[in-house]
Amino acid sequence: MNTKIDQQSADNIRALAVAMVEKANSGHPGGPMGGADFMHILYSEFFNFDPSDMTWAFRDRFFMDAGHLSTLMYAQYYLLGNYKKEDVANFRQWGSITPGHPEVDVARGIENTSGPLGQGHTMGVGAAIAAKFLKARFGNWMDHKVYGFISDGGVQEEISQGAGRIAGHLGLNNFIMFYDSNDIQLSTSTDEVTSEDTAMKYEAWGWKVVTIDGHNHDEIRKALKDANAETEKPTLIIGKTIMGKGCVSADDSIFEGECELHGQPIGATGADYAKTLLNLGANPETPFDIYEDVSVFYKELLERKIEEAKSKKVDISIWREANPELATKLDFFLSGELPELDFEKIEHKAGLASRAASSGVLGYLAENVENMIVSSADLSNSDKTDGFLKKTHALKKGDFSGSFLQAGVAELTMSCIANGIALHGGIIPVVATFFVFSDYMKPAIRLSGIQELGVKYVWTHDAFRVGEDGPTHQPVEQEAQIRLLEKLKNHSGNPSFLALRPADSAETSVAWKMALENKNTPTGLILSRQGIKDLPTKGSSRYQEALAAEKGGYLVKEVENPDVVLVANGSEVATLVAAAEILESENGLRVNIASVISEGVFRLQSKEYQQSVIPKNKPLFGLTAGLPVNLEGLVGDAGKVFGLDHFGYSAPATILDDKFGFTGEKVSQQVLEYLKTE
Repeated sequence: MNTKIDQQSADNIRALAVAMVEKANSGHPGGPMGGADFMHILYSEFFNFDPSDMTWAFRDRFFMDAGHLSTLMYAQYYLLGNYKKEDVANFRQWGSITPGHPEVDVARGIENTSGPLGQGHTMGVGAAIAAKFLKARFGNWMDHKVYGFISDGGVQEEISQGAGRIAGHLGLNNFIMFYDSNDIQLSTSTDEVTSEDTAMKYEAWGWKVVTIDGHNHDEIRKALKDANAETEKPTLIIGKTIMGKGCVSADDSIFEGECELHGQPIGATGADYAKTLLNLGANPETPFDIYEDVSVFYKELLERKIEEAKSKKVDISIWREANPELATKLDFFLSGELPELDFEKIEHKAGLASRAASSGVLGYLAENVENMIVSSADLSNSDKTDGFLKKTHALKKGDFSGSFLQAGVAELTMSCIANGIALHGGIIPVVATFFVFSDYMKPAIRLSGIQELGVKYVWTHDAFRVGEDGPTHQPVEQEAQIRLLEKLKNHSGNPSFLALRPADSAETSVAWKMALENKNTPTGLILSRQGIKDLPTKGSSRYQEALAAEKGGYLVKEVENPDVVLVANGSEVATLVAAAEILESENGLRVNIASVISEGVFRLQSKEYQQSVIPKNKPLFGLTAGLPVNLEGLVGDAGKVFGLDHFGYSAPATILDDKFGFTGEKVSQQVLEYLKTE
């Protein structure tokens, strides 16, 4: 080993981080300066990847939790040849591929989008679970590691408890996390906000924990060697580091460990920018240069990494030749394609709750989709994901042959883990809980949308009809929140989320079909607790008619020249059917009924199709168990939406339907009152 080149490389990373932040006049220089030693030793000596094939499926993976330390990653990957000088010089600028917090860019080494503290390392836990799942099916040769990098803030963020508990409980020895423990955070020193013993906490969760000098290369080296040899536990390497390591003031005195170095250019602190660059061996006139010796070292390093990857690929080729059927299956998993599925053959009893219909679909999927992991936040027998669980078994330490993750009561952690599973590739993640608890999941849902991940969210108990559980468990405003994401575009220009609230069992099967086929954005299935009367069938197959839901909305009841068009989704569609029977038989009205499972998808259809389902020249009446805004965009200013403007109450569902006005008879009266104003 060459201690001189190791120090030069780490200092080069520090100098680049300082220069990026200074030029942008924005960012966090102090943390990257502290973590530079670990990053260099990790990537130069332990991290297995193929520089000529960065998307190689069997590479090690690095999950950054502290996204504000993005310059640490950009500097390291610049040394590895993944970025150009102009890329790092344009940090945080418009059109730059080096944003202030990293966004998924696997070809350049960025495995995850981080920023909201706590989520990055939790996604790493998900990736480690995915790797274990695949290893259990394809062999011990699949031994790549997942590395995490966390800061004081990430350790403090509550989600770290869920991630730590689950990783320890499952014995994820393939997950190795470096904790950059510098005792400084953005506005305070850590001793002002916490006095916990972090090492004891992680040890209690079942982790191997080692504390080292985070600037001592030999200690970093030994910690990583031991972590890679660990067979039973995830490893936490607590690296005691110095915020702003290498900073000096104008008189060349040391200026390190100061809070002000965390979140602003060092030139705006007590440190001197030019003197610091000189102290680190950089030229202030050309601060984005790679040092000559470092450039030579990393060129040789890349050549070595390519050769090591070639050797591993030879081993994999030998395995493929010996196991052609497994190799074909593995390729299929990694392709993201679906097997042939026949949703029409799934039989549902009459009048099921859509959560029960979903259970039937999940049972079918458990037998036909081998690369799916379903998870529930301690609700599998209530959100009915047990339809899947009954056909498999839970993942557990030492046995990842099952396909169900018992997450415990940890909705946000579970959702972040699902993002990590999706980011790893090869597996379809599904997570479930009550719809009202989607509130706990929103930060992860948002990152699912930003990262364009095909995570499937299953939300049951979708309305006030949860009944006796009372207002804390009765979602009213949640659908409005989720449907906003259908209006928000991702960076590919598509709706960032697909929200589906099916109206009966047949639509539930179609919703699952839509969810599985939606591979590049997250999907939410919003399902009822109570039974729903099946919608009327015009022909011989309700499922075939429900396939029209793939357009987002369609007419479940249609007459020529209707007097009014009724619009809803979910269980309210059946209520509209009951209301229409009264309006037609007692009032002589001609009624159309539109079921709009997804306004987002419906808006993607042609204007002609939208007009054929919801004509703007007809009276339009919407019914929603949530906020009226759920349907106001569909019925327009001239239409009327009957919904809720208050929280729920504790009572049986049928009583609440009557009290809130959600019966066929009371809705028919609402429609008549509306028509009087037309």
